[in-house]
Amino acid sequence: MLWIPVTIGAATLQVARNAAQRSVMTGAGPWGATLVRFLFGLPFALLFVGILWLATPGARFHPSAAFFLACLAGAGLQMAATASMLTAMQRSSFALGTAMQQSGLPFALVWGVLFFGDHVGPLVWLGGGIATLGLTALSWPRGGAVHMQRGAVLFGLGSGAMFALSANFFRQGALALDPNHLVLSAFATVAVVQAIQTVSLGGWLLATNRTAVIAVVAAWRRSLGAGFCGAAASGLWFTAMALSPVGPVRAVGVIEMPIAALVGRRLFAERLSLLQWAAGGLTAAGVVLAATG
Repeated sequence: MLWIPVTIGAATLQVARNAAQRSVMTGAGPWGATLVRFLFGLPFALLFVGILWLATPGARFHPSAAFFLACLAGAGLQMAATASMLTAMQRSSFALGTAMQQSGLPFALVWGVLFFGDHVGPLVWLGGGIATLGLTALSWPRGGAVHMQRGAVLFGLGSGAMFALSANFFRQGALALDPNHLVLSAFATVAVVQAIQTVSLGGWLLATNRTAVIAVVAAWRRSLGAGFCGAAASGLWFTAMALSPVGPVRAVGVIEMPIAALVGRRLFAERLSLLQWAAGGLTAAGVVLAATG
């Protein structure tokens, strides 16, 4: 059950990273803000791997072709998912963008069973269904509190689907690298993935949109915070997913939603309706059922 507190820690750090990324997005755009988590997260990811390597005697990496293919597929999907999530936040709100991203929960269950051979019990499916209903009610546009622009729901749900599929690829990569030392393997997978993302996305932006890169570099103080939180969150996510199938991990990760609501209220002056808070309670009930199932 170690994966449960690890997941909660990852969700908390992810909210902090998302808030820092959103603050950079005005000048850098969605792809520039996406680059922040990779470019400024890579040095921290390498540092974490170095520390864990020294603390893990006898560790041996096995970087097979399957490992690199999983990293490449996951890296591309995660980049697209991050840009989609940030666009959803910009077109709705920080809290609702985070909630729609949590559509990754049912997608994670489905992808894991269909493509990756995961075995998920009936209580997990029931909990995932309840949590999904709560998230749907939470993110559904209502009069008053938050105005949702065209395309916000499409970008939000798309980010969830892509995050879920990338998470399953990352799980396979971490398991292939060193199944005997899963924490080190998970953080090493993060470093490889972020190196791929930094080179590919950074090179593409330098060729097509140097203004975004300049804006990212100019906001380096805020970007450093996003990089640290992103590398730490990804390492914990990857660790949790190496210890458990992705579906239950994503279910517990829904705790990110109420944390994001509090952050959005405090930092961005965003408010949720009473009905949305009730939907959040329903979501939490589904999370508990999925975790214990």
